Amino acid sequence: MENDSTVYVGLDVHKESITVAYAIGMGDVELLGKIGTTKADIDRLCRRLQSKARHICIVYEAGPCGYGLYRQLLQKGFDCMVCAPSLIPKKPGERVKTDRRDAVKLVRSLRAGDLSAVYVPTVDDEAFRDLARAWVSAKDDLKRARQRLKAFLLSHGVGYTGRPDWGPAHRRWISQYSFASAWQQLAFEELRRTIEDRHAQCDRLETALREAVVDWRFYPAVLALQTMRGLQFTTAVGMLAELGDLSRFVHPRQLMAWLGVTPSEHSSGEKRRLGSITKNGNSYARKLLVEAAWSYQHPARVSREIQCRHEGIPKPIVDRAWDAQVRLCGRYRRLVARGKEKNIAVVAIARELAGFIWDISQLAMSLAMPREVPTA
Repeated sequence: MENDSTVYVGLDVHKESITVAYAIGMGDVELLGKIGTTKADIDRLCRRLQSKARHICIVYEAGPCGYGLYRQLLQKGFDCMVCAPSLIPKKPGERVKTDRRDAVKLVRSLRAGDLSAVYVPTVDDEAFRDLARAWVSAKDDLKRARQRLKAFLLSHGVGYTGRPDWGPAHRRWISQYSFASAWQQLAFEELRRTIEDRHAQCDRLETALREAVVDWRFYPAVLALQTMRGLQFTTAVGMLAELGDLSRFVHPRQLMAWLGVTPSEHSSGEKRRLGSITKNGNSYARKLLVEAAWSYQHPARVSREIQCRHEGIPKPIVDRAWDAQVRLCGRYRRLVARGKEKNIAVVAIARELAGFIWDISQLAMSLAMPREVPTA
């Protein structure tokens, strides 16, 4: 009977429309048509699907529309998957792409088991990640505003004699400088005020982030990761906000592959060829990981800042962080001594660092950790 079969449903989701295709069991794939994206449209689609079979599997591609549809379908009792668009099988000769073809392809790939699901965060985790990303966007805007002002000064032959690191002395010099032309002075003041506004925005968001992280379920992991070299508060929060629940990775190698720091491979027969890293997964998390790995080019030591971050942290976590520092600093020196370029050596360190991050995060979530706002 049809009601005892499984219905495979593919949804090609857009901002204002959803194209639906389905197949009952191993039968032919049929088009159900195009529907809207309102709650009433989704409820109507669910009733139509429920009349076809008891077990319903639905898939759609991850995209800008988020995970609201996924959560809505789960509440209806359906099995739903959000698949990775870059990992959907594609025939080399395909040159035609339409919404209907995409929906049909999703149904066939789902039925064949060829799709890879993406991680869907909880509502609270997604909300915290949005706050963290707003903070990152504000920092990027600040960087661009600084570049615009420096370009403006350079175009008029104005240079700072000291170190232009945007420290107190540099900012004080900028605030006191003036142009002879009133029009140029107005443009200069607007560029300078933009920087001050971005500074204030970054400070507000960082304060909100430090207050919110205490109530986040991964706060113990945030504190634990700060015991490691190169992983201060900004890096720890940014990485965990992007990675989410690390327990979904059964082995640290899975985390390394997800971050895209494993070598690409093209092997055939007896020949094994390894290339550059795959650069799959989240680019921002990979960027933070590599930036943290650069700190291991120096000899292993516990600075005063890291010592402050060790206060109140269980000894097993502190010991594990020290083991990681000794191993990674020593491995970097050995790689460079063998003639490896610094960039290649740092990426190799980043790959191992991901394994220690996985280990320390798992350890922190299993231990009772203090719930205090980090001062460092």
